[in-house]
Amino acid sequence: MTLHPSLVAVTARIRQRSAPLRQAYLARIDDYAARPRGAERLGCANVAHAFAAMPGNDKLRVVTQRAPNIGIVNAYNDLLSAHKPLGEYPAIIKDEARLHGATAQVAGGVPAMCDGVTQGTPGMELSLFSRDAIAMATAVSLSHDVFDAALMLGVCDKIVPGLLIGALHFGHLPTVFVPAGPMTSGLSNSAKSKVREQAAQGLVGRDALLEAESKAYHGEGTCTFYGTANSNQMLLEAMGLHVPGTAFVVPGDSMRESLTREAARTVLQITREGRYAPIGHVVDERCIVNAMAALLATGGSTNHLIHWVAVARSAGIIIDWDDFAALSKVVPLLTRVYPNGSADVNQFQAAGGPGYVIRELLDAGLMHEDVLTVRHGGIREFTREPMLFGESRAVVGQRGGASQPALAWRDIGPSRDTSVVRPAGAPFSATGGLKLLSGNLGRSVIKISAVPEDRHVIEAPAKVFDTQEDLQVAFKAGELERLCQSHPSNGLICVVRWQGPQANGMPELHKLTPPLAVLQDKGYRVALVTDGRMSGASGKVPAAIHVSPEALAGGPLAKVRDGDIVRLDAAAGTLAVLADESEWQARVPAQLSEAHRQSNGHGMGRELFAGMRRHALSAEEGACTWL
Repeated sequence: MTLHPSLVAVTARIRQRSAPLRQAYLARIDDYAARPRGAERLGCANVAHAFAAMPGNDKLRVVTQRAPNIGIVNAYNDLLSAHKPLGEYPAIIKDEARLHGATAQVAGGVPAMCDGVTQGTPGMELSLFSRDAIAMATAVSLSHDVFDAALMLGVCDKIVPGLLIGALHFGHLPTVFVPAGPMTSGLSNSAKSKVREQAAQGLVGRDALLEAESKAYHGEGTCTFYGTANSNQMLLEAMGLHVPGTAFVVPGDSMRESLTREAARTVLQITREGRYAPIGHVVDERCIVNAMAALLATGGSTNHLIHWVAVARSAGIIIDWDDFAALSKVVPLLTRVYPNGSADVNQFQAAGGPGYVIRELLDAGLMHEDVLTVRHGGIREFTREPMLFGESRAVVGQRGGASQPALAWRDIGPSRDTSVVRPAGAPFSATGGLKLLSGNLGRSVIKISAVPEDRHVIEAPAKVFDTQEDLQVAFKAGELERLCQSHPSNGLICVVRWQGPQANGMPELHKLTPPLAVLQDKGYRVALVTDGRMSGASGKVPAAIHVSPEALAGGPLAKVRDGDIVRLDAAAGTLAVLADESEWQARVPAQLSEAHRQSNGHGMGRELFAGMRRHALSAEEGACTWL
């Protein structure tokens, strides 16, 4: 299949702008890869320390027999439903490594926080920067430098990007990512959202809301909507960094352990067969473009317009929002998964899942096929789905000789539910689910895949808020509805500023969705404009987010006043205050109050992240704190 010209053009310009940085990166990782193994290179005291706690047979393998040693970086904790299963994985991986004459060690753990727990609280202001903390923790884990390969165990929002950024700074190591899968379906996402909207209106109380939330979030695994966590898994499949088809197999499935064992076998095959596939070479310009295409084709999380900029930079590759916008014009929307539809990720998996989407994009010339992956068969292997059959062998070692069924992969075939996934020739939309906006308010992005088409253009007066709490107070007091009623547009654009990386760590403002959705459902034309983030599950209310530059960094959101007419036009790709140009330029920007600044910087550990806030780049530059 001939590649689409836009895909070729975007890849070429990324390659050109990245060339000096990428060449320097590859030279560094190739120098590291050429060194002797750690057990042979390090001093005797270093080696003794590294393997002192190993069982005798493992010590013999890694030191004397020169067996490969896998470093495991684990995001396990038993607070996060998605990460609880990872507690059992190291024992499985070590057992599988021993079966193949190799060894494995838990190199370290990384923090893993849940935005669902911290949403709307001060703790949420640590969330974005936890990504870079995870990257640093990954680097600390691997810095012992005694590993021949690595396995990254993690699933959720900032955890996978953080692990990936950290792993790319050890780009000489073959690396495979190992997820845990989604929880089984509970209360539907649409039913849950309805109860949230009822609670926002005071129609149901805390007991009913908690009951609904608990039925939705009820067991081990990721949340079942297609937010940032599940977008992570889609992108890793499209990048060829998983065992194929691993993303959305639920934790309790009998296949889960087999796939985890296959991850260990996969990374060992790279080390033993001389196939040069370290992660720094796997993640090249084509790989990054493939991830971007997969994100757009599935209406994935807006958070990845920040995270994947940082991921790419970690591999010496520079991408920007113009690249996403160019691809979004030609990549069709192939899925309807909540919030872009009613299906959850389990229904998406049953309908064909990531493999179906990847196949359709490859066949349409909208993904690069000539890419390196962690598997021999390249990215085409990721268009197939795993299955179990028989009992292939007796597993010996620490797990007591349990019998393990064999894995095989089969063609997915046509869509099993065209209301959930469709072929590239008959998509839900001819263009992707994300759009770039620009104008005199700066540059921002909007997720339009779930926004009704008649809401793609909103022109209405602005109401300016300095905190999300202020907006919620105004909604509960009926002020927002009165403002909607008082203007001929029957609408309102809520501007929430001082929410960028430098101001307060750029928290998600997901708790603003229910009140704005209530207003929209009443027929008012409402929208949100902010330099903060929305959840990866943001949906039907138009929201221009990640506005850059942020207000604290001199961005024009600081100039907006109550009553200014703002036009958000997703069709034309514009975001602007409709004001006289000379008057607009002459306006004096508002300043963040000292009380507000102090509130953003203290309590719940926020003091420890002051350096990150000071040094954070803009959202479009990945909000990186390490450049």
